[in-house]
Amino acid sequence: MIRLTDHLVIISFDCLSALDFPILKDLPHFQTILNKGTYVENVETIYPSVTYPCHATIVTGNYPNRHGVINNTLLQPGRLSPDWNWYRDCIYGTTLYDEVKRANLTTASLLWPVTGKANIDYNMPEIFANRPWQNQILVSLKNGTPSFQLDLNKRFGHIRKGLNQPELDDFVLESTVHTIKTKKPNLLMVHFTDLDTQRHYHGFSSEEASAAIHRHNRRLGRILEALHEGGIYENSTVVALGDHSALDENKAVNLNVLLHKKNLITTNVKGKIINWQAYCKSCDGSAYIYIKDKQDPSLLNEVKNLLDSLLDDPNSGIEQVFTGEQAAEKGADGRCAYMIEASRGYYFLEDFEGEYIKTITREDAAADKKYTLACHGYSPDKENYGTIFMAAGKGIKPNTLPSIRLIDEGPTFARLLGVSLGNTDGRIVEEMLAI
Repeated sequence: MIRLTDHLVIISFDCLSALDFPILKDLPHFQTILNKGTYVENVETIYPSVTYPCHATIVTGNYPNRHGVINNTLLQPGRLSPDWNWYRDCIYGTTLYDEVKRANLTTASLLWPVTGKANIDYNMPEIFANRPWQNQILVSLKNGTPSFQLDLNKRFGHIRKGLNQPELDDFVLESTVHTIKTKKPNLLMVHFTDLDTQRHYHGFSSEEASAAIHRHNRRLGRILEALHEGGIYENSTVVALGDHSALDENKAVNLNVLLHKKNLITTNVKGKIINWQAYCKSCDGSAYIYIKDKQDPSLLNEVKNLLDSLLDDPNSGIEQVFTGEQAAEKGADGRCAYMIEASRGYYFLEDFEGEYIKTITREDAAADKKYTLACHGYSPDKENYGTIFMAAGKGIKPNTLPSIRLIDEGPTFARLLGVSLGNTDGRIVEEMLAI
């Protein structure tokens, strides 16, 4: 298969929304991409629309129930800081970077989710120290390319302030610019989370979110400049995309509080979970309901009756209930007993003590990171919830497309680099390619 480009740079601006276009079209560096390439007005995300499943979909072309990354975090009831799907092994089947590497091309990745211990030439995976005894730098080094990361941390580590934004993205930007100039990879994947962070803690249309979009414009400009300085701009393709949108909310639903009251979650005298029969696993705007023994009809009926009663209550915060089979049809984890979708203004937490519904204030969001003022994870069917895609450069023709799906991006990227992801849920978007 003929390669359509020599260098593909995929820039994920986490939580960039189709609704951001009125701002993006007036920013000079986004204008550069929009004026020269293909712009997709609306990209249908996946279910659940959270970051790790989304990024696994982007590099596989498959829905979560097929690539295996069905949520950000693992099912670990009661653990305050559950482990995430950090590792390449969490993904079933092949990926874009696997196929590019197999074609003897060079790969690089900077804070791209689900790349821990991946076979990537220059890899700084997104992984963080979630245990008191762990060190952030060492955790990253252990799961990526040590020499590459040590060099970047020596050069630019002073920019970081832990995982705080916007300093983290500023560090990632300098690392990206340096990687382009010195490594000139055939595939470069970079993940920026500044906008996502600001929307979580300040709201979708907040001044802080707007400021993050303007910072992203400057970051995009620096990347374009680095391609020029590295002498590879004319042979490169630049993609700027979002993985999901977000919706404002100020009420947290804690279904586990009700499951706890029904003794389907049991705790010890210290208030720690020691056993569970049913558990609500949050995906922010949606949630999985897992039942330990799905062969127990009385247990299934008890949970179903509870969900039915909540669905009848307009103030329950639950908009829809899906069976496991229906969840699988939407691309989510069919192993769940049920999947629930939050009403607008609500999202799900996993608290099992306290109030069933907690109203979130700005003070709550500032004090505790589990509380947010805007989030994602909702169904792609939610109104005004699409994300965005734009690409320009070698192999891309000028075009405006009304819509594609997130699952279509991976196969299209593979075609640009002359490789294949095989039989995928998504398709190659031929309409944007200069073949």
